[in-house]
Amino acid sequence: MIEIQWTVILAAFILDFILGDPKILPHPVVYMGKAIGFFEDWFRRYFKHLLISGFFFACCLILSVWLISFVIIKVSISIHPVFGMLVQVVLLFFCFSSTSLEKAALSVFKALEENNIEKAREKVSMIVGRQTQTLDEKAITQASVETVAENFVDGFLSPLFFAMIGGVPLALAYKMVNTLDSMVGYKNDTYLLFGRASARIDDAANFIPARISVLIIALAASLLSFKRGVLALKTGFSQGSLHKSPNAGYSEAAFSGALKIRLGGPNMYHGTLVKKPYIGKEFKDPEKGKIRQACDLMMFCSFLAILISLFLLFIF
Repeated sequence: MIEIQWTVILAAFILDFILGDPKILPHPVVYMGKAIGFFEDWFRRYFKHLLISGFFFACCLILSVWLISFVIIKVSISIHPVFGMLVQVVLLFFCFSSTSLEKAALSVFKALEENNIEKAREKVSMIVGRQTQTLDEKAITQASVETVAENFVDGFLSPLFFAMIGGVPLALAYKMVNTLDSMVGYKNDTYLLFGRASARIDDAANFIPARISVLIIALAASLLSFKRGVLALKTGFSQGSLHKSPNAGYSEAAFSGALKIRLGGPNMYHGTLVKKPYIGKEFKDPEKGKIRQACDLMMFCSFLAILISLFLLFIF
């Protein structure tokens, strides 16, 4: 195992805050996606049973990412400790996506501010999995807020959590877990069996961070308004389990309480109507300004999570 240093976490967070997701740099997640596409056919052919092939497929790719990143970091440290630290900072920086998510969500908000519904649909289609061609302003706003809430966990808190307990290699292994779920973790004819292991591993990986997220969101909301903090905590834990996902509902429900808006409900995903229950049904439907508020809350939550992690590192 490689212990994480507080300087690595802080520097990676600052880099993400300043740079976001620069297009000029090669992103490890892109190569993870290419590896998934390349090896999928091989594992399907090699193992007859799709459940078994999908299990070995997911495990081999996750372990490979951990091993490759472990070796890279060890070699860089052997060259020079400072160089090793810089390599870890860059790799962990690629695991965080708060700033890029904020920019993407605010681009949707800007399009709505310009009353350009077609542009807003185009922008929101880049950050959600549901069909966006017929979404109205309310539905676009709701989709944007839900994505910001859910990806606070996937795109920031979970990588931070795994970096804390297992160093940068484990954070990168988590990114492969998350990428596998986004590419093969579907309940359709193609991936129902083959992608089941990837989906279940992702569920297990996010189980603890998703529930920790409620506490962090509630803390952030309470620092802004005590009443909002109480609502975030109450809604997060009482309605988080209503979501079809075992994890995504907790951060969404906490955001619902913090922002006093209704989320969830039925939506079209890849041509199929998915009936999801409403979360925060006692609140009103979100107005477009809630996208900006959700982004501000998400960034504040990320900042608090970093402070908490640094505090824990100093103690232990």
